[in-house]
Amino acid sequence: IIYFMNTDQTNKVTGKRIKKYRKAHGLSQATLAEKANLPTNTIARLERGEHAATTITLKKIAKVFKVTIDDLVGD
Repeated sequence: IIYFMNTDQTNKVTGKRIKKYRKAHGLSQATLAEKANLPTNTIARLERGEHAATTITLKKIAKVFKVTIDDLVGD
């Protein structure tokens, strides 16, 4: 497993973007988790910036929102 990035600031930025996309799509954390085939607590921890996302996790979330990983991480 490759971690895309792991700085606290980057985790917070990525978490805010995931939350923004989730709310824009009208999804709960549980629904996003289900659609991305991830545990709900993973989504919660990512949104709070407490967890560094793997590339696999970011791909799954990006696919749900039909965006790129760059859209999620801010590059």
